[in-house]
Amino acid sequence: MLHENSLVYLLGGTDLIREKIKSAFDLITLSNQGIKKASLDALVSHMGMTKKSFAEDILNLSVKTLERKKADDVLDKYTSSHVIEVTKVVAHAFEVFEDEEKMQKWLNTPNRALNQMKPLDLFYIPTGLAMVDNVLGRIEEGVYS
Repeated sequence: MLHENSLVYLLGGTDLIREKIKSAFDLITLSNQGIKKASLDALVSHMGMTKKSFAEDILNLSVKTLERKKADDVLDKYTSSHVIEVTKVVAHAFEVFEDEEKMQKWLNTPNRALNQMKPLDLFYIPTGLAMVDNVLGRIEEGVYS
């Protein structure tokens, strides 16, 4: 599957994601089971943003709600699914830029193709994630930089 190793890496590695991710159905199963808060924490650190910003701007949760959870606590199906969708786009960016620092810079820089919005500003909604993923695909193909 696309970005399998990057997905697992970004979500905290095989210690946290024990299931093999071979298809989109595996991601659905993972969403339904729920991912651990530690996976969300791992993703946030790779993205180079604050937990507060991720919780409030992307997940529409208060950071206090998130902070009350222990590392081993499992997130609900909806939150897990959204975190996985974000992870898919971040994994794509990681593969395009081949460097965590360059990826973080790109995610935080206003982009002409995204109406001068930062890619991260669009991560709160599925349509925005798709738009960012599309721009990454165009960069990969050399159509847009």
